[in-house]
Amino acid sequence: MDATILPGPGVKARPQRTGAKADRHSIQSVDRALFLLETIAEVGGEATLTELATRTGLNISTCHHLLATLIKRGFAAKVPGRRLYALGARILYLGHACLQVDLPRRAQPYLENVNRATGETVHLAALQGDAVVTLAVCEARHAVRVDTGKIGKVEAPHATSVGKAILAWLPEDEIRRILADGMKRFTDNTITDFPAFVEALRVVRRNGYAIDREEFLPGVICVGAAIRDQAGTVIGAISVSTPSMRATEEHIELMRDEISAATRALSAEFGEPNSQPNSDRPQAIAN
Repeated sequence: MDATILPGPGVKARPQRTGAKADRHSIQSVDRALFLLETIAEVGGEATLTELATRTGLNISTCHHLLATLIKRGFAAKVPGRRLYALGARILYLGHACLQVDLPRRAQPYLENVNRATGETVHLAALQGDAVVTLAVCEARHAVRVDTGKIGKVEAPHATSVGKAILAWLPEDEIRRILADGMKRFTDNTITDFPAFVEALRVVRRNGYAIDREEFLPGVICVGAAIRDQAGTVIGAISVSTPSMRATEEHIELMRDEISAATRALSAEFGEPNSQPNSDRPQAIAN
């Protein structure tokens, strides 16, 4: 999935796609419905029925029937109190499902690059529903290594750097929902008070990265940072973990710098506007 910047309001409607030889096997109603969704996205996410008919070249009645079907399936929605149509939540669901496949594939070279540079265990995680989930792990190269869990649900998003790196950019009510089961104490350093946790997340936003100083596992230090997409939305995070016996300030700085560079470069691949594209993309290690 390549990130694409969609044109904003004012874009001219593309020519109606009819009669092309290459389309002889396509289903017209499906093609038109998808064209409507693309058009709503291109005009900024909302449009009137008349505007959609004009831009797509379809008549009002056809647009209305197609939109009714899309609304029924959750791919489009009527804006309450206004004569506008918008993209539906089902679009987000499909995009999220696609991302969960694409994110690990794209991130793998960066995980391996951080692993080579630091020698430590590296994790990739993303938010799935109300849970932070580990999608990939690159194990440490040392005999003494950190075992912070395998692929699957993160047990303690409030006590891990990867969890805090993701939660820091969410609305407070969403953070409360994710932590609805409570903030379990794992070590003496675990933050279990919600206001104190919110303040800690402010520090994460200010610094651009999160640190877990033995908050989840005794003797383990982790650094994590968020990955963003073309809209600037956080789509995941990468973290690196080290035993406290190797956690000198110099090593923590190396971990921070490598994680920050990796997440900036990966965000640029997903089109994040404030990230610099990486012209020397790390290559995946051959098996």
